Amino acid sequence: MAGRRKFIKLVGATGIAGLAGCTSDGGDGGDSDGDNTTTSESQATTESNGNSTTTEESNQLAFGGDGNINFGISPSVPQEDLEVQYSPLEDHVESYVTENYDTADGLSIQSTIGSNYSAIIQSLGQGTMDFAETGPFAAGLGVMTDNAEIILQRYGYGGWTYKSIIAVPTDSDITELSDLSGKSVAFSDQLSTSGALYPLYALSTEGGLDIGNLPDGNGSQAEFDARFAGGHVGSYTLLEQGQVDAAAMGGFVRDTSTGPAPDEFEEVATTLHEDEGLPRAPIVVSPELGEEEKNAIQQAFLEGPDSIYHGADGEEGTDDDLWFSDVREASQEDYQSVIDVADELDVGPEIFG
Repeated sequence: MAGRRKFIKLVGATGIAGLAGCTSDGGDGGDSDGDNTTTSESQATTESNGNSTTTEESNQLAFGGDGNINFGISPSVPQEDLEVQYSPLEDHVESYVTENYDTADGLSIQSTIGSNYSAIIQSLGQGTMDFAETGPFAAGLGVMTDNAEIILQRYGYGGWTYKSIIAVPTDSDITELSDLSGKSVAFSDQLSTSGALYPLYALSTEGGLDIGNLPDGNGSQAEFDARFAGGHVGSYTLLEQGQVDAAAMGGFVRDTSTGPAPDEFEEVATTLHEDEGLPRAPIVVSPELGEEEKNAIQQAFLEGPDSIYHGADGEEGTDDDLWFSDVREASQEDYQSVIDVADELDVGPEIFG
């Protein structure tokens, strides 16, 4: 892996000359395995015309190379809700890291809402994003392609696992997956676990339908017309508006008030197919980060108070609460079942193209 930004003190006859940052260009000069943790007080001295210049590398944590801890947010819920939901968590991560670790002055957190899961994972791999919340499938592919490392699993809606569903209108004559041949089907995102990966696997294995080159391609060869809505609620909305014959999404759209209220969902849609036991979404970090940086982010979550999940108003049980309320340590092993399904569908790094 390419090395991450290091903060370097240049010390000469006049003392500290300044604070400079350099970012690796992805060549062979970076630290092995992406670990840029340095030993404090290590020095290199060069002689030139009788004058000596000492370069001292500090072991300050180095994030992003731009003075920020860069946090990526995936399009899992309506974007207008994300800022008020995540602001307390962001504030906590920033204060925890700067108060408990040696960091550069002015280090702050900067969040970015990705246009899709792929954008988030690729940014992690490029080192322009330090950590992110994302879906299990996207994280699994991130691990497979060396673009991400899984450090945490989230707890939400009463469990560490969740469901994937395919729904049809309540007045539909579609009664089994094979009936979707020649029909239009909405999916959340190409890298959505519950909104694409598991539904496509079910359509192929249980419905006997040809899914073509999905989820990698545009679906032109599939036995049905695939439409990607850009989010779980968006997929449901296409169904509600009568624009598709079926819609794939996370079960939380049906069972919670993330989109419609549960009773409103039942008035509009009927569940055609359901998968259970999907591991809830992880928190991932860039493989370009040093081990101490990764640990700092992980510990910020693990030691965070309950209030970081309560949204900008600070009150539990209100509309700006985050969908998850706890985290625990996790790794690739916890998401192997998702990776196995991706393997069955022959999904690879070309999906990031």
